[in-house]
Amino acid sequence: MNRLAFDPQRLAPLVDALVAQGWFVGEAFIDAELCQALFAEVSQLAELDALAAAGIGRGSEHHLRRDIRGDAIHWLDRDSLAQRRYLAAMSELQQSLNQALYLGLFEFEAHFAHYPPGSFYKTHVDSFQGRANRVVSTVLYLNPGWPADGGGEMAIYASQDSQREVARVRPEAGTFACFLSETVPHEVLPTRLPRASIAGWFRRNASLGGRIDPAR
Repeated sequence: MNRLAFDPQRLAPLVDALVAQGWFVGEAFIDAELCQALFAEVSQLAELDALAAAGIGRGSEHHLRRDIRGDAIHWLDRDSLAQRRYLAAMSELQQSLNQALYLGLFEFEAHFAHYPPGSFYKTHVDSFQGRANRVVSTVLYLNPGWPADGGGEMAIYASQDSQREVARVRPEAGTFACFLSETVPHEVLPTRLPRASIAGWFRRNASLGGRIDPAR
């Protein structure tokens, strides 16, 4: 796994799409061999019951709501070559976004997300209310050969109208979605099969008055 994780020539269309519509979806965007290694890793974590039930909110307001969100997660910790290679690719993307759009992106955080059959994540935006430190969201899908009737698509809605769907993304390995965290509502539709992905966020340094944000 020594070749580049993605074609650098595809960065310009990604940036243009973020500017024009606030979101980008690219099929076969991330190298298939890397996706295969990441899929094997999250599948093993699921088999070992080493994933944590995901909640909503932050800090003291964090709690489980299975009626809203049904996935289980494991934060990327650079513990494998595949993770390090993916995070290196996201570092390249971060630099490109900062150079092109002057976003001041400070760091990238990401976790594996595993959705068991029947689970979903209702419509939401990714930035915390009043805490606009998440600026750009990313999703890499990991399941190879996802069937047309497998469900689990991500629905993307218009920024000004969360009822108007503008895109539906099938969770096929290698597909990469990128969108503005504060303004793009989205949801994960109920899945009929186990569904694996990596959700990530480019964050802005929002430290103020002695409060460290991003937290360490």
